Amino acid sequence: MAKTNYLEKQQRPGEELDLQKLLPWIQQHLPKVNDIPVITQFTGGASNWTYRLQFKQQDLILRRAPLGKKAAGAHNMPREFHLQQKLKPHYSYVPEMIAVCEDESILGSTFYLMERLDGVILRKNFPKTINWNATTIREMCYSFWDKMIELHQIDYKQQGLDTLGKGEGYIERQITGWNKRYTNAKTWNVPSGKKVIKWLEENMPKETKLCVIHNDFRLDNVVIDAANPKNIFGVLDWELAAIGDPLMDLGNSLAYWVEDNDDFFVKSIRRQPSNAVGMLTRKEVIAYYCKKTNRTIDDFRFYRIYSLFRLAGIVQQIYYRYSKGYTKNKAFKNFWLISWYLIKNCENVIKKGT
Repeated sequence: MAKTNYLEKQQRPGEELDLQKLLPWIQQHLPKVNDIPVITQFTGGASNWTYRLQFKQQDLILRRAPLGKKAAGAHNMPREFHLQQKLKPHYSYVPEMIAVCEDESILGSTFYLMERLDGVILRKNFPKTINWNATTIREMCYSFWDKMIELHQIDYKQQGLDTLGKGEGYIERQITGWNKRYTNAKTWNVPSGKKVIKWLEENMPKETKLCVIHNDFRLDNVVIDAANPKNIFGVLDWELAAIGDPLMDLGNSLAYWVEDNDDFFVKSIRRQPSNAVGMLTRKEVIAYYCKKTNRTIDDFRFYRIYSLFRLAGIVQQIYYRYSKGYTKNKAFKNFWLISWYLIKNCENVIKKGT
């Protein structure tokens, strides 16, 4: 049996899987799987709950929605399952989908099973077992962004993937949607965000050519070959994937991309080692993306402000669930500080005009 990943821990109190209900369902869909699994829960997920089920016959990943109030369209496990199933023939980095359950009586939410990819997933810091030099990190970094660029090059209409999203009007829908989500999840201890909301509504650019976008493309959502870091063979967490604007996808990724010269607070809450020696800076990423896609970006400000505000909305929704007791994960206790920081960051970018 494979060793447990350092990111996997025992199931959090109140988030345990009900094996009495789950196992009969699994055995119905996977008749050869008939023993009791070793179950661990991934610590990195801040939205959907993700578990590893180590059976003797098969190593599986289970993803399910969290408890509590959910934004409309969020945590849609069947959509995430079918989207990946349809995309995989055209984008090999998608894991194999195994089975989906839309009966909420089994676990209290919809969920699905997929294959577990055995490799390195980077989090805040490199694992102690990893000793890559700056050149290796640089090569891995280029490979990481290449995977996003490759996704954006898929001709979704020709490949019959236009059902993955509404497409046209994506920018306006995102601005309207995230404005509403942030407002609905606002708690007393975070800014109203009204100045940022108004600016975004008044500064929406014309849409660039639409494509398949991931919307959560981060280092901690890819699986890397430890022996050959340029080999990134898995892209995970497709919950937010859509047909949309590629520059918004790039902006969303750069919202998480913390540099070494960023301030102490944002470096302390980073989710990936993007500040390591050898990593590209945000400006270098934009330049590389433009070069590889043969495009020019005159002003990235809208995408920067939008992505930071969207991230504030994501963080605030998580904190809202914690404040209401829907999750007891103490890692979310101070998420309101991140929301506050991100809104102020948006206001600073608006003020400086850069």
